[in-house]
Amino acid sequence: MSELKKGYTTGVHALLAFRSALGVFLATKETAVAKNQKIDNDDLDVTKGATIVVVISNQKNELKLNPTPHKPYRYKNLQIFAGEGVGVVTKDGLKPPKGYPAINPTPLEAIFKYYEPFASSDRVYCSIGIEDGEKIAKDTANKKVGVVGGLSILGTTGWVKPVSAEAYLDSIEAELSVIKQTYKKVVFTLGNSSKREALKVYSEEEIVEIGNFIYDGIKIAINLGLDVTLYIGIAKAVKVAQGFKNTHNRFGSIDFKELQEWAREKWNVDLSGVITVKALCEMVDEVQFKKMVLSKSKKRLKEWFDKDIDIRIV
Repeated sequence: MSELKKGYTTGVHALLAFRSALGVFLATKETAVAKNQKIDNDDLDVTKGATIVVVISNQKNELKLNPTPHKPYRYKNLQIFAGEGVGVVTKDGLKPPKGYPAINPTPLEAIFKYYEPFASSDRVYCSIGIEDGEKIAKDTANKKVGVVGGLSILGTTGWVKPVSAEAYLDSIEAELSVIKQTYKKVVFTLGNSSKREALKVYSEEEIVEIGNFIYDGIKIAINLGLDVTLYIGIAKAVKVAQGFKNTHNRFGSIDFKELQEWAREKWNVDLSGVITVKALCEMVDEVQFKKMVLSKSKKRLKEWFDKDIDIRIV
């Protein structure tokens, strides 16, 4: 199997489009538009295939802007606005400040650095947008974290790693940073079933989907000073009890020999040959089995984080 191909972040593509548009603008002194399509990697990110659009003009009304009221980023005589399809930050807690375009500091600094030699006394207006960005953003957590009207221009290293845990964990951290502004606790869910149960008790704003990243998600929350409640299915709770920090199957399967030994010690029954958690639950007292797994998984989390984590098995 060939190695998955890395690519550039939306921030790098925005910089490339900015450079192209600026070159035309400086040469013609007329409104310039440059586009750059993000199709250079094997990642599954929603922005793959998206087209970044940069408009530069000496007239603000020539720009196509996100209609959400916002302030521009300013550098010398340059003002950068959120174009159509790039979001505006409306909540505290994210890297871009509230009331400004959702453009991360690293790509913004790179644009400013490139622009510096061309700065003058004449005012220059710029918008950075993404075609269909508002529509694409519906498949992200942007609205939940307060990014309105489009996607974010992201990037720290400039590289997108294909199928990267880093990008997923960054999105979790962004959600938690926003939650921290209002709540003292976050509710983690691992899928649709656990989320449905959590919604019976908590609001959508308090809940974050963490996939299989149990250890990493809880660690981020604790580092941010948040308490954690974890809603989890019985099979994944067994994995946690057995020491799996990530419950994805590629990190290993449930050790049924160990599980059978637990049952033997607890109920003095021989469950040799049982190879599913569901079957085991049917052969012993399911309520007591869940209590046992709950106790063992809480103990494991206490070992990892040196604090009690609230767990709800669904």
